[in-house]
Amino acid sequence: MAPEFPSTPLTATDVLRGTCRWLLRAGVSPLAEVPLAGGRRADILGVDSAGRLTLVEIKISLSDLRGDRKWPDYLDHCDRFFWAVPAGLPLDDLHTPAFRPDETGLIIADRFDAESVRDAPWRALNAARRKAITLNLARRAAQRWIGLIDPESGLIGLD
Repeated sequence: MAPEFPSTPLTATDVLRGTCRWLLRAGVSPLAEVPLAGGRRADILGVDSAGRLTLVEIKISLSDLRGDRKWPDYLDHCDRFFWAVPAGLPLDDLHTPAFRPDETGLIIADRFDAESVRDAPWRALNAARRKAITLNLARRAAQRWIGLIDPESGLIGLD
């Protein structure tokens, strides 16, 4: 039986929160809204202790999912890719060839937690690209942290 939508619709922030909790338990340190080369922005990008990159694209509605034509670009920025959707969202589309179920994982999330219902396969990213993305991720995380403890820093040097 498919899960039902909660009485209060879930937002992207709710799905983000639950998904990040799942990633942390899976040994991945996540960061939200990470700019990527080529002008794209990852909803969540995380790194594990082996330096492997996991990218998660959040979709909270069928129209959002069906209208996204840019998502394949994300595959060049990670070692594995997941879709994260709210509990109750119909999943049929995500099992079709257009959404590459053999190359993508699937996470069902709410505001408190998440569960992987389809694991994402690992595909080794080019070493030079991994280094550039990882350095960007680390710098972005450090700049956000300093902005939290010293909001007056003006995030000097943020690119």
